[in-house]
Amino acid sequence: MKASSLSPQRVLDEIGEVDLVLASPECTSHSVAKGKRPGCELSRATALQVIRFAKVLHPRWIVVENVIQRRQWTRFKEWIGKLNGLGYKIDHGTLDARYFSTPQSRRRLFVVCDREANPSLPASGRMTKKTVASVLGRGQSKDKPWQWSCLDTPGRAEATLARANRAIDELGPKTPFIMVYYGTDGAGGFQTLDRPLRTITTLDRFAYVRPNGKGHEMRMLQPTELAAAMGFPACHKLPGVSRN
Repeated sequence: MKASSLSPQRVLDEIGEVDLVLASPECTSHSVAKGKRPGCELSRATALQVIRFAKVLHPRWIVVENVIQRRQWTRFKEWIGKLNGLGYKIDHGTLDARYFSTPQSRRRLFVVCDREANPSLPASGRMTKKTVASVLGRGQSKDKPWQWSCLDTPGRAEATLARANRAIDELGPKTPFIMVYYGTDGAGGFQTLDRPLRTITTLDRFAYVRPNGKGHEMRMLQPTELAAAMGFPACHKLPGVSRN
């Protein structure tokens, strides 16, 4: 159900007093993952639903998470001003998951609002020692190993091969790496294995590329590996989930 079609008063009547509202407004028209397609202001304006609900629910705390490009929205200052006008003290800034014990590099904007006290974002810790290399192979069965394919195979998109060649030119032909297989991440399209994995999206985008003595081979990262990069423990089970 869209927030715009839900009545804040109905929520209040059904569940009673609300202390905390967590919100993640639609981000596709802000994110670099959208590429060069023009943004949709209706999508961006879903952030205003936070104001609509706050006026009725009067929660003490509101926490909004979004892509960092949200701050470039032409109505961002207006939006913050509306929250201030409702009596909220506000702190906002960028937090990166890799500084909070998660083996994924995910930078996101957090806006923290408090009606009673001055809020503050948590201090970043030391960068996790867990890297993308530490999640590779998570969940693979010894009896049924995941399949690899030749990187330079007929039908492979030229843009994909161009990203792979950039990585090989920079890292050398003997170094394995992670490549953005679909789309782009605005950072060259590849990364080394000795750092946390870049932001995971709903798009099946990351491929593991390695030399095999005859050239290079690749396979897509699997759901269990991506779950590990999101911070899920090894005991977490994804029954029947596979991309093969």
